Amino acid sequence: MHISDKHPASLTEGFPGMVLLAATITTCLSAGVFYAYAVSVVPGIGRIRDGAYLSAIQSINRAILNPWFMIVFMAPVFLLPFGSWQQFSKAPDAAWWALAAAAAIYIVGVFGVTVVCNVPLNEWLDKQDLASAGEGVLKEWRLRFEGPWNRWNLVRTVASAVSAILSVWAALRLK
Repeated sequence: MHISDKHPASLTEGFPGMVLLAATITTCLSAGVFYAYAVSVVPGIGRIRDGAYLSAIQSINRAILNPWFMIVFMAPVFLLPFGSWQQFSKAPDAAWWALAAAAAIYIVGVFGVTVVCNVPLNEWLDKQDLASAGEGVLKEWRLRFEGPWNRWNLVRTVASAVSAILSVWAALRLK
């Protein structure tokens, strides 16, 4: 009897396992970014005056567009469906369906919401000249931005968390 007969293959054995591992890790990291943002950044900056709030958001939105964030944010868009496709067998089981669901939820609820909802708000705010705006205009801009952005960010946070949970569960169950 070989050792491999006694012990199942490691999750990371071979290319499909590495893809699944990378998909799961990047999905979890992305969920962590959205969660941290939702529970710390949003409430923290929500307490400051309009001009400072808008300026802080502009700065954060510019800073987050970096290679490290983009890798973590974009990788699940490609790795979750690819990993799901690699795991597809003659009879897909619950773990495969969970991984496929994680991919769909991430693509629609995280990537899609970001591109369709949050990015246009970020781009609009980035074009505003905060230094020359009066207090009334700053208040108006904040009202236009803050509520919608926070609602869509909550959608991304929940979707990324659900995708992470499903991908971890699937990774632990797939053979």
